Amino acid sequence: MKISHTACAVVLAVSGVMASGLATADSDPEYLNSGTVLPTNLPFSEVVVAGDTLFLSGQIGNMPGTLTLAEGGIEGETKQVMENIKTSLEANGYTLSNLVKCTVMLADIKEWGAFNEVYKTYFEPGRFPARAAFGANGLAVGAKVEVDCIGVK
Repeated sequence: MKISHTACAVVLAVSGVMASGLATADSDPEYLNSGTVLPTNLPFSEVVVAGDTLFLSGQIGNMPGTLTLAEGGIEGETKQVMENIKTSLEANGYTLSNLVKCTVMLADIKEWGAFNEVYKTYFEPGRFPARAAFGANGLAVGAKVEVDCIGVK
């Protein structure tokens, strides 16, 4: 497949516009760890703020401050995942309405419908983040679901 110089220029121009919205030369990314959901000794940040963009690490359905999963199967873990995301956002000055994209990883893709029934209750009807979902072969600590998100200020 041949790509024209014009197409390359467009891609580079769009990439530059997208990158400029992430961070500026005078604003370094902020690495936020409130400790309200996950222990702070884990090797990742709860939220990274780059310019006007929020990147949330994946959340599982663990009980806050522990790596013990919530009871109740996919429904219980999904509720806890969403509560963890909400708590993490609020601890850092944001809300679920700041989210624009979520990626859902399910240990069993057959539980997608049950996940959706809980997930949709956390957003205003018609104002759902863009989303992708896929089945995974193993999630952290044996979780049934993990969700990571991107948001904007």
